[in-house]
Amino acid sequence: MKRTFSVAILMLFLTIQASSQKTIQKNSFQVTVAGKGAAILYFPGFSIGGSIFQETIDQLDIKGQNHVFTFAGFDGVNPIEMPWYSTIKMDLKTYIQEQELGEITIVGHSMGGNLALDLAMELPDQVNKLVIIDALPCMREVMMPGVPAEALQYESPFNNQVLNMKEEGFKGYAYNMASNMTKDSVGVTKILDWILKADRKTYVYGYTDLLKIDARPGLEKIKAECLILVAPEPYGEDMVLKNINSQYERLGTKTVKVAPKSRHFIMYDNLPWMINEINLHLNGTD
Repeated sequence: MKRTFSVAILMLFLTIQASSQKTIQKNSFQVTVAGKGAAILYFPGFSIGGSIFQETIDQLDIKGQNHVFTFAGFDGVNPIEMPWYSTIKMDLKTYIQEQELGEITIVGHSMGGNLALDLAMELPDQVNKLVIIDALPCMREVMMPGVPAEALQYESPFNNQVLNMKEEGFKGYAYNMASNMTKDSVGVTKILDWILKADRKTYVYGYTDLLKIDARPGLEKIKAECLILVAPEPYGEDMVLKNINSQYERLGTKTVKVAPKSRHFIMYDNLPWMINEINLHLNGTD
């Protein structure tokens, strides 16, 4: 009898939890909304589903209204036409205004960090706090120094090669990408699954869009308190901090923290540390 009662209570809890959650489909993203309070927007990185933030959300001290995004072409969300990144940015701005979210916090990993910076520049009086997880305002400057954005085109020998890869060849390519971004074997599997699930054209051409981004000239417009979490591996803390300090030079209020023994996916390599740092920041004690 007691067991039956416990099961009934659990089922009731799950039903209430599900009913308080809604999924909204927009042109360039899908967003799951749950909870009450001030809005916290979660932007995942390139090719990654928004569910990557679930453990983070569950463990944060601050409980707001969570808006968890997955972008077009990834994790089962329908692809859109190019240009991809600029369309997402425009649709996110429209979403924030339509939902009348008031002051917001944005947590963004990798490409999600780029989107967070862009929105904080365009909505400086609305974006109150930022958490940027291992993202650079201009990734191209580090990966392809001296190459101008206009030199990068959708139609290129490298893009065509990746687009035309057979499944086994692409799986090997994707595995190498995933295994370089975390030391956690479960994390590698999850990242690999997301990459393989991605729309191939979005994966290839969307990355070209990413490489064209340079948010450095507008960083001084940002008023939000910004926490920047960076991964030191595999390049070393000195080099990473040199790039961070150079690229974020124009950003005003910022705190930079280096994640111990972590690669790009800090949430897989050192989640407790990341949770603690975000808690401190959102509570105003970092």
